[in-house]
Amino acid sequence: MSTLAKAMSKFRLAVVQLQVTSVKAENLSRARRLVKEAAGQGGQVVLLPECFNSPYGTSFFPSYAERIPGESSQMLSEAAKENKVYLVGGSIPEEDGGKLYNSCTVFGPDGQLILKHRKIHLFDIDVPGKIRFQESETLSPGSSLSVFETPFCKVGVGICYDIRFAELAQLYSRKGCQLLVYPGAFNMTTGPAHWELLQRGRALDNQVYVATASPARDETASYVAWGHSTVVNPWGEVISKAGPEEAVIYADIDLQYLADIRQQIPITAQRRNDIYAVTSTQEGSS
Repeated sequence: MSTLAKAMSKFRLAVVQLQVTSVKAENLSRARRLVKEAAGQGGQVVLLPECFNSPYGTSFFPSYAERIPGESSQMLSEAAKENKVYLVGGSIPEEDGGKLYNSCTVFGPDGQLILKHRKIHLFDIDVPGKIRFQESETLSPGSSLSVFETPFCKVGVGICYDIRFAELAQLYSRKGCQLLVYPGAFNMTTGPAHWELLQRGRALDNQVYVATASPARDETASYVAWGHSTVVNPWGEVISKAGPEEAVIYADIDLQYLADIRQQIPITAQRRNDIYAVTSTQEGSS
């Protein structure tokens, strides 16, 4: 392997677990500062949490929603360019054509918008006595897969509830993604039960790295996020994990290690495409 190839086979991922408040300007300022901190520690791809500019809740989405481009995406563009990083901008409530979406924007080191992913699967759950939440009361779903290229690898994007759908991760893996990123805000019921389990499952099933970015926990919020932003390797091991509080965590993504795992346990080549298939009915990105 050439020196250049070796250099490109590893890169540093930074995951920002942001303390989100009800003041949008403060959220943007904190996010910008932590992106700079992450880049200063060698982060080349930086991931922000779901709803990083707004409290999470159907009552907040309409008042915090913006068009894209807008105030929040402009900050992300500037932060990506200033720090020369690939910036996965968590998500924000987006307004477009009279509808609201939970949308993730991705910016390159030149500050240009690479991708916009609208959350495909809306978070509508009802666990009696514990939690009921219906994103569909205010949000509309996206309808496209979202993959972007970096000099290191392809990256697939999902948002929170999207991680529960194994088919999406399988399709991203088939498209050549070696890293899947999920900004997400699991809660105090689903977080301890499923947060890490789902990430390890998606990573192991597809032999990819999986990273999640949660808002930091705020016990006074109407929706209390679990926190514990995490990075999992293709062996299914947790290699970096935050606690509940605001933090930036780091993981060195080793694509040669990923290739070795796939060679040792070659499930892709062994897949019985003559018996079953997971297929995409739509191409492109929203």
